[in-house]
Amino acid sequence: MDSWFKKNIDYTTVTVVLLLLIIGIASVYSATYDAGASVYFNRQLIWGGIGFLLMFSIMFIPFRTLQLMSYPLYGISIMILLIVLAAGKVVAGSRSWFGVAGFGLQPSEIVKVTTILALASYLSNRTVNLGRLKHIAVAFGIVIVPVVLILLQPDMGTAIIYIVMLVVILYWAGVSNFLLITLIAPVAAAIATLSGTTAFVIVLACTVLMLVLLRENRLFSALVFSGTVFMGASVQYIFGKLAPHQQKRILTFLNPDADPLGAGYNVIQSKIAIGSGGLFGKGYLLGTQTQLNFLPAQWTDFIYCVPSEEFGFVGAFAILSLLTILLIRGVQTASTVKSRYASIVAIGVVAAIAVHTVINIGMAMGIMPVIGVPLPFMSYGGSNLLTNMVMAGLLLNVYANRKEY
Repeated sequence: MDSWFKKNIDYTTVTVVLLLLIIGIASVYSATYDAGASVYFNRQLIWGGIGFLLMFSIMFIPFRTLQLMSYPLYGISIMILLIVLAAGKVVAGSRSWFGVAGFGLQPSEIVKVTTILALASYLSNRTVNLGRLKHIAVAFGIVIVPVVLILLQPDMGTAIIYIVMLVVILYWAGVSNFLLITLIAPVAAAIATLSGTTAFVIVLACTVLMLVLLRENRLFSALVFSGTVFMGASVQYIFGKLAPHQQKRILTFLNPDADPLGAGYNVIQSKIAIGSGGLFGKGYLLGTQTQLNFLPAQWTDFIYCVPSEEFGFVGAFAILSLLTILLIRGVQTASTVKSRYASIVAIGVVAAIAVHTVINIGMAMGIMPVIGVPLPFMSYGGSNLLTNMVMAGLLLNVYANRKEY
């Protein structure tokens, strides 16, 4: 038995996840210490304990059982998203929650896992050829269905996670570079347009250069370029249709100082907290920005500010290092397993954790828009924490079964 544990448990992943979980719980305690919000710390402890059990439970589920359950779980999760649209609880203007005994459950978080499993099951099918348009369309459909339902809530931040996951998984599964450019270029053009004409022109120039280097069919290349131009040109119209608070978030991302007491307040206070930590920080429970509550509800989306202020650059770098180790370990696992299904599941988990990390820390540092994306294993919130622990369990499961086809 001891020999089995030594060979089949990825102790690196387990150690990193537990360290992140402990740091996260300690940070939530600090953030709520003088804010009269100790109930959030108590809940996070409960979610952490449940998540820990979930992680190891999923590791021991037979590998083939997971694969067989992929489509049924996906179908059930889509039904739950439909139910939450009809009868869910409205929080911060988004109907995306179920209230259960004082706890909130956000189905869109858990559906990330079932979407990864379903997409991996489809793409690992030997009859699927990513060179054929109809097969690519099915892969898109698996992801677009939950994305549409999540946008109807509306929850743009979570929807973005799904799109990035799709792009990364398709790339890993072997889709052509031309198709990736087709997916990425219009989105890049839309974002660049908000930053100004110069940025938009640069994106167009890069798109042309990549299309020329790939030497694809000229008609298809022209269509991709035209679509990119159209997306950039129409973004102002789309921007005008967004809700006022969404417009504010985008404009604040471009210039937080334009509304320092309104939409830009959180970003400015977050940057002050991170910068004021210096090299070694002010000490645990001694962060002035944290304890004086300059940043509202900092135990959620802006949790990264807490250890950054209290432990300075060293603490901030340690968290980044742990997350990086976890991602590298996930890629290594995805690269070495013999099962295509398992490999795609592992890379899907890596993609989800990576995009959460980049967006959340980018939000805290003022280099990404504030779109309500939590930091993996650290931000307060049961749904997200349980989802991350389930994903960690999937990585452990894949590692334990790395020799199976």
